[in-house]
Amino acid sequence: MNLTHIEHIGIAVKSLETSIPYYEQVLGLTCYNIEEVADQKVKTAFFKVGQTKIELLEPTSEESTIAKFIEKRGEGVHHIAYAVGNIEGALAEAEMKGVQLIDKTPRGGAEGLTIAFLHPKFTGGVLTELCEDKN
Repeated sequence: MNLTHIEHIGIAVKSLETSIPYYEQVLGLTCYNIEEVADQKVKTAFFKVGQTKIELLEPTSEESTIAKFIEKRGEGVHHIAYAVGNIEGALAEAEMKGVQLIDKTPRGGAEGLTIAFLHPKFTGGVLTELCEDKN
């Protein structure tokens, strides 16, 4: 599949406003980007730790997958995202190997990335996101 690195770790939070201070004031990180991804009904905040990013995800609607996740499991790690060089090829390979795809076709994500998710029932219980920077 040719993963190049962990792109980010997604963490579901109820509020960016109350969560960001921990990452900045306690961990000493800097929030460098906040943006809303309207079609996913989330607002995101990003921090960098070396080459890896931490993505905080705040639901903007009770119907969002993040709101449902928090309701069911509480705040915490939501997914791990891996960078790939060819997302379409990676999805085809995963499907060929019997992994159920949440996204059969890649879609737009935060920071202009092209993303797709693999179903956690086929990935050891970890929601897995594949990301490609096509910019």
